[in-house]
Amino acid sequence: MTSAGIDRGKLNMVVSEQMEATERKFVAADFEKCTGCGVCELVCALEREKVFDPQLSRIKVLRLHQLINMPVVCRLCEDAPCVPACPREALKQSEENSVIVVDDEKCDCCGWCIEACPYGAVTVHPEKRVVMMCDLCDGQPQCVEWCPEGALDLLTRKTFDQKVRKATVNKLIPETWR
Repeated sequence: MTSAGIDRGKLNMVVSEQMEATERKFVAADFEKCTGCGVCELVCALEREKVFDPQLSRIKVLRLHQLINMPVVCRLCEDAPCVPACPREALKQSEENSVIVVDDEKCDCCGWCIEACPYGAVTVHPEKRVVMMCDLCDGQPQCVEWCPEGALDLLTRKTFDQKVRKATVNKLIPETWR
């Protein structure tokens, strides 16, 4: 308890929740839940391009094996390597929400940003011949809303890392040992 009679544990939890609300968030996938159905790709293309065409999606589901599906989407890196990689300065990172904005007029699809992305999340619009990446649907990612398995979520790096660590421990250490 503080001198004002406030429970420190509750105060820390409130401060932590407020900090998380203002931290950079990105669409993250739970590989255990993803079935590879492709709904996220279709919803993304519909939201951004007004057509059901997975080639126009900003999220891609990599089907690595019959049982392994891995959605790939922009992680909104703190110092996004794709931005300085662009020789035409066609990419800018929003200070407000960290989304990478593409200036279609400047982009000549040279591919430097694609190569610079450590996650493989920059793709090419097949008709416009410019790069495209997740813009979080103006803060309401439709892929997260529509995923039938609940495999997608909007998370901070810290929360994502915690989930990955927990999943790893659960895979490595049998339940009976814990």
